Amino acid sequence: MDLTVVAYVVYLVVSIGLTVWVARTLSRNGRIFLSDVLHGDEKLADAVNHLLVVGFYLVNLGFVALYLSGDENITTTRQVFESLSTKLGVVLLVLGAMHLGNVYVLNKIRRRGLMEREQRPPVPPQGWAAPAAGV
Repeated sequence: MDLTVVAYVVYLVVSIGLTVWVARTLSRNGRIFLSDVLHGDEKLADAVNHLLVVGFYLVNLGFVALYLSGDENITTTRQVFESLSTKLGVVLLVLGAMHLGNVYVLNKIRRRGLMEREQRPPVPPQGWAAPAAGV
């Protein structure tokens, strides 16, 4: 078997495995965060979580597929490892960037919700107070 094909197979197996592992981890642990962001609406949190996972898979697996081919001809075991380390390193960076992007956006939404909650008084006003004299 050609070493280039071996490198491709290893790259695909590891990249897809990493993508699935990261997506499951983010989905499982991100659900609690989403529930907080969405003010405890569990059904909406589950729906958003599922949509984020699907988008995560589409973007990352699409990138893995596009990044599969390379111009180099792999003829030695050393080149297999060098090619794999470069390709897998880039995939890991893309997975990390996607994760940080999701957390950033969700944190912005969460902060906006917290600010809205702080702007409302805890109880409705019960009357009107005249301004103090001399102020």
